[in-house]
Amino acid sequence: MNLSIIIPVFNESKSILTLVKEISAIVIKNKIITEILFINDGSTDNSWRIIKSVCKKHNKYLIVKGIGFKANTGKSAALNSGFIHSQGSVVMTMDGDLQDDPKEIPNFYYAIKIDDFDLVSGWKKKRNDPLSKTIPTKLYNWATRFFSGINLHDFNCGFKAYKQNVVKNIEVSGEMHRYIPLLVKQKGFNNIGELIVNHRSRKHGKSKYGLERFSNGLLDLVTIVFLNKFGKRPMHFFGFFGIIAFLIGFSISFYLAYAKLFYEQYNMTDRPIFYLSLLCMIIGSQLFLAGFIGELIVRKKKNQNDSMIEKIGF
Repeated sequence: MNLSIIIPVFNESKSILTLVKEISAIVIKNKIITEILFINDGSTDNSWRIIKSVCKKHNKYLIVKGIGFKANTGKSAALNSGFIHSQGSVVMTMDGDLQDDPKEIPNFYYAIKIDDFDLVSGWKKKRNDPLSKTIPTKLYNWATRFFSGINLHDFNCGFKAYKQNVVKNIEVSGEMHRYIPLLVKQKGFNNIGELIVNHRSRKHGKSKYGLERFSNGLLDLVTIVFLNKFGKRPMHFFGFFGIIAFLIGFSISFYLAYAKLFYEQYNMTDRPIFYLSLLCMIIGSQLFLAGFIGELIVRKKKNQNDSMIEKIGF
């Protein structure tokens, strides 16, 4: 199998047949043996019935497959399921709303096969979306570039292509589909490229994402940045702040005790700063213990991973 195209679908019944027809024409023209994996994410319209009908129609270059979720689990879960079941040496993702142009498929395919990129991400340089989407998207992309160090213009573009071993080594969950390039980089795949793509206007239905995607996206970005920097050494984060908090609390307590012994006689518990010192020492101890437990978990996981590696010549 040359190419796997993963297409998450949620209430896109009016787009599926057109999308299959367009993809079929492209892969036949370029002689790329392809499988389409439609991931029906709990659609409430006729999407799943249409997917099952097109799965029966194959030709020399195209096979259509379907995976159906009983409930809407989100784009990340749909993509992850597609990654698991994909068989092509090149794996692509695209949206099911016809805004991604299938004519771009050969460009992505050859960028992986010939140019040897690990990941190629699409860039909707000219977006056919309202300002309510384009302006927040630009801010989001800027923030992601700043924190990740990956020079991409459009992290959330659904049009992406990967080597097969890349998708088999990442796991996408929650709302992490927005940050797949970061997940890929964390796994050591650093050859990441970008292609400008044609962004078509939406013909059917409406966007499935509301304003909450921006707050969710920010929280996911914080999570990934933290895991990227401290995921393998949690003690460096929790232990550092734990020691600082404990030293602050201990210093305050030492000062209060010293003042009571040598300067004035008073009841330490009558002073609010005494309770602040106790709070700092308790929080510091808890942070330090959190870092220590995190280190134990990371080391145990590392040992488990090492036991699953086949080694030759060691």
